[in-house]
Amino acid sequence: MMFSFQPIREVAFFRMRNVKIDSVDAIDRPVLAIGTDYPSGFLLPTHSHRRAQFLYGATGVMEVGSDDGAWVVPPQRGVWIPAGKPHRVRMLGVSTRSLYIEPRALPRQGDQCEVLNVSPLLRQLLMEAVEMPPAYDRQGRDGALVRLVLHELARAETLPLHVPLPRDTALAGLCVAFLRQPDVHVAPGAWAAQLNVSERTFNRRFSLETGMSFGKWRQRACVLVALSRLAAGEPVTAVALDMGYDSPGAFSTMFRKTLGRPPSHFAMA
Repeated sequence: MMFSFQPIREVAFFRMRNVKIDSVDAIDRPVLAIGTDYPSGFLLPTHSHRRAQFLYGATGVMEVGSDDGAWVVPPQRGVWIPAGKPHRVRMLGVSTRSLYIEPRALPRQGDQCEVLNVSPLLRQLLMEAVEMPPAYDRQGRDGALVRLVLHELARAETLPLHVPLPRDTALAGLCVAFLRQPDVHVAPGAWAAQLNVSERTFNRRFSLETGMSFGKWRQRACVLVALSRLAAGEPVTAVALDMGYDSPGAFSTMFRKTLGRPPSHFAMA
């Protein structure tokens, strides 16, 4: 019996791992998925993308900043970054899965970044998406996966892991200094005195600029800074006392009230 062997054509395929979006951005697909591993402390300087980005951290913590706010992304959550939004990211031991989405296919609207909760289904879809070739079959299984991941992104819950920054230069300077060294006991009167305004005027200006009361902003800022420090391996007690809390218990109560989980949940093992 004679067999006729035909040469097998080599299929152009590569896994979307540790590649730059610029190298594949021109491919005509509504969503491109890329997985990237970063060393701890790696800083992506301010940049923007033509496509919107959903940046998911499978491990580690991400600190995202822009001119109008700061976001902290715990493990197994993600941040939505609108198309064209200038942003910077500091990676603390992060392995990411990113979706880059054409403006015509956006599942979310608005011009602000958002930290999003990631459902078990969305998490699995993200893991599968980075295994697709960049020029995937839009009518086949990969195309169906992309359509489902967009549906899941549209319904994802926004998490309170953002502190807005004012546009007023002097007020923004005080906020940035606080983020570098947060103190839960800082009073609005102290900031009002530095700005040479009454406390009433300060409170009104702060709310107009940030959309939050000073007290709520201060508490949210403490939580965000604490998340990064806990992910870096600092003990809960040291973080709590350094921020001015009377005890680790008081800090844990505030933390759980804000995020629904104790600080130990986010501490490095």
